[in-house]
Amino acid sequence: MKWEVIFDPAGLKNKIANLEKKSLEDGFWNDQRSAQTVLKEKKSLEDRLARYDELAAGFAEISDLIEIAEELGDEDEAHNVVRSFKKLEEGLEDMKLEMLLGGKYDSHDAILSIHAGTGGVDANDWAEMLERMYLRYCERKGFKTKILDRQADVDYGIKSSTIQISGDNAYGFLKSENGVHRLVRLSPFNAQNKRQTSFAAVEVIPELTDEIEVTINPEDLKIDTYRSGGAGGQHVNTTDSAVRITHLPTNIVVTCQNERSQIMNKEVAMKILVSKLTRIAEEEHKENLNEIKGDQSMATWGSQIRNYVFQPYTMVKDTRTEAETANVNAVMDGNIDLFIKAKLSLDAKK
Repeated sequence: MKWEVIFDPAGLKNKIANLEKKSLEDGFWNDQRSAQTVLKEKKSLEDRLARYDELAAGFAEISDLIEIAEELGDEDEAHNVVRSFKKLEEGLEDMKLEMLLGGKYDSHDAILSIHAGTGGVDANDWAEMLERMYLRYCERKGFKTKILDRQADVDYGIKSSTIQISGDNAYGFLKSENGVHRLVRLSPFNAQNKRQTSFAAVEVIPELTDEIEVTINPEDLKIDTYRSGGAGGQHVNTTDSAVRITHLPTNIVVTCQNERSQIMNKEVAMKILVSKLTRIAEEEHKENLNEIKGDQSMATWGSQIRNYVFQPYTMVKDTRTEAETANVNAVMDGNIDLFIKAKLSLDAKK
């Protein structure tokens, strides 16, 4: 079949065999981080091969199911065949989508941050709505999520949220969500129920655990501790366990408050900072940290990557790919594959 060539199962088996051979070499576990990287890659390839085998078996059964349905003349059985075929098609599309993930960090876990922008209380509410959308998306994909830092607004919604997302190709799938998201709706916070436009910025970076590609001078860091304002139990809320790190040369600020201790929060915050600096350095092709500047773009008019319109009509449209849908409720419930696929496909053509 044509798609056998596309997915190259023989090539996958060969890569798995080479990694298996490498894992059996003497001294393999002398470098724990390198060993974990090899095993993680091996498992990812094995999972992909298993999904391929499952699809291959499913398509092989389709012809038999069609013959049975024709012989029985059973309409219900015919509907079952159609449903089975659609499910296999969806699985095939998912695998084809994975083939577009070839970036350096696409296989990594991701750290996704949401920041309320212009729009007052509506923007805070919008940021919280986006937080729910991404959590639901991750649930659909089988990704594990952990909220590292969450700043609730005094009145409503959130000012910001930082989420650690773990799973195969988590960064590869979510990287296209990086940018400003614009909401248009009739504001529930306006007495006249007037139409309101609000913005929120989404930042997605790969979680770098083994590759440390930037060296940070401790003198360039300003580290503040403060009392956590989020959930986490009495210990978290009554001690100065939350950590804020400012990288002075770039003015990049990272925070973490949801771990149990100040030490753990600092460790997580440093990982986020390293990931941010590495991504910016690569995007700007900089080697000197003093030449790197933090993202100065504002979550406001004209900078959005996607528009979400709730009233007077319903539409979600990506400004980069022109992908759109009128099913706003499905999108806000985490069904954003349409936009992710469109962006990955567009990037693959460049």
